[in-house]
Amino acid sequence: MDAKPDAATKPPQVFLGIDWADKEHVVCLLAGDAPAEHRLLPQDPRTIAEWVAELKARFPGRTLGVALEQSRGALIHALLECGGLELYPVNPKQLANYRTAFSPSGAKNDPGDAALLATFLREHHGRLRRLVPDDPATRQLARLVERRRSEVEERKRLIQQLTACLKLYFPLLLELFGNRLAGELLPPLLKRWPTLAKLKRVHPTTWRKFLAAHGVRNHERQSELFQRIRAATPLTTDEAVVAPEAQYAQSLACRLAQLSDSIAGFDRQIAAVVATHPDEPLFRGVPGAGDVLVPRLIAAFGSDRSRFDHAEQVQTASGIAPVTRQSGKARQIVKRFHCPKFLRQTFHEFADQARKWSRWSKAFYRMKRAAGFRHHAAVRALAFKWIRILFRLWKTRTPYSEAQHLQQLQRHASPVLQFLEPAVTS
Repeated sequence: MDAKPDAATKPPQVFLGIDWADKEHVVCLLAGDAPAEHRLLPQDPRTIAEWVAELKARFPGRTLGVALEQSRGALIHALLECGGLELYPVNPKQLANYRTAFSPSGAKNDPGDAALLATFLREHHGRLRRLVPDDPATRQLARLVERRRSEVEERKRLIQQLTACLKLYFPLLLELFGNRLAGELLPPLLKRWPTLAKLKRVHPTTWRKFLAAHGVRNHERQSELFQRIRAATPLTTDEAVVAPEAQYAQSLACRLAQLSDSIAGFDRQIAAVVATHPDEPLFRGVPGAGDVLVPRLIAAFGSDRSRFDHAEQVQTASGIAPVTRQSGKARQIVKRFHCPKFLRQTFHEFADQARKWSRWSKAFYRMKRAAGFRHHAAVRALAFKWIRILFRLWKTRTPYSEAQHLQQLQRHASPVLQFLEPAVTS
């Protein structure tokens, strides 16, 4: 789901501003020359539906525009469910600056913000973007990939905590299985043998069966691990340290196992949706776009081909395009911070993968690095280039061709060619 430019469309005839909250929202209504109307709107699906029905009955045939400081959430879902409203998300920073123009002291209240939102929509409709939902499959995919990413980030956090915990009382596990902390082996291992003292007492046959059941079937590797465990010296035998940390390590390991199962569940759901999505072949053919990034790219562009008119809109909306600040002779180009972080991360991670699979992408990255760019700055510059290509593919539904792009670079005598490595022939 994204917002669509609305400068060329007819403005709404009734303007509503909603200062949203968790349980109760403040609404301001502006219609013609009538005084502003305020009311409280509870966050209750039935109440919201009745309120929207009242508006439609009161203003039959008139366009109802709603401005609010969010593009997703419970209120947005309820309003979209009702239908018949044009929703205009307003960036909180936009409203804050607009408020400052009328109240330099910084004073604010909920009814005032609701009135400002309604006024902002009425006076500056052409500068706002109307919310246009994607098709159900794309919206489902967008939420799935974002939730999956949240689970992955949580798993990283737990791994860091478990690593710190094991360093305090059981560092041997980090030496033996450090790269498998989030795998299937560690949770059951810590459940059975949470301390080195208990692990040292394990019978060789029991140990071999356990390892074989969890993916370590090489007999030499099993023997090596057993010998290292028997020869290990404990970091500490102080029960005041060992007992609490062992309990905490078991708790972290169990939560890691649950997260791994959850991520696997998300992967299955994402794969099922992507398999039937019409844009799957389009993005699957792009170098560097694998099972994780294909659904994220589909969600990034969405299903509405009229959403973006130019690639620059995608570059700016995603935060990949830098910000230029100029005053007099001073000119500064800086990274864009106010943007959807997950969207920017999607294009950044894709570009980082593309440079490993695409010859010209690798050459472009090397050129930027040679020019003094740091790694992430070079990847962002590559992402900036890739967005133009992806936009064209998405807009025209044309499959990607590496050979065709290389021909374009040669036709324009691009400096990237100087950094191009010879093609690998089989």
